[in-house]
Amino acid sequence: MPLSEHEQRVFDEIEQSLAEDPKFASAVRSHDPRHRGRRRMVVAGLIVVAGLALLVIGLMTIRELSFAGAVVMFAGMGFALQTQRKARSGELSAVGGKATRRTGKSSRRRPSAGGRGGGLGDRLEERWRRRRGEGWM
Repeated sequence: MPLSEHEQRVFDEIEQSLAEDPKFASAVRSHDPRHRGRRRMVVAGLIVVAGLALLVIGLMTIRELSFAGAVVMFAGMGFALQTQRKARSGELSAVGGKATRRTGKSSRRRPSAGGRGGGLGDRLEERWRRRRGEGWM
């Protein structure tokens, strides 16, 4: 539904005042999930590089140090994969942290009996439910 002329004018004024507020802009930027994700990926990259450096130095000097380097490197890769998975989940949050929406396994929608399922697992699960309901088992 389109906004009325008065509502559109008020909306433009609010938008203008928020754009001019540097404190609000920095608060929104610091709570942006994309910004946090980028920062976490950089940290994960640095951890992987540090682990790789420990691995190489350990191979040249002390063997136990190379083992520790491999562990650190794999931990950094795990951190990067976890960050990437979180970025795909569609996490949204408000500046104050009051309005949050997280999409995960608990909030995933189930396909209806008449509709098409999203993935292979959902379709197989729906077929299983129908078979159990029809008395196949």
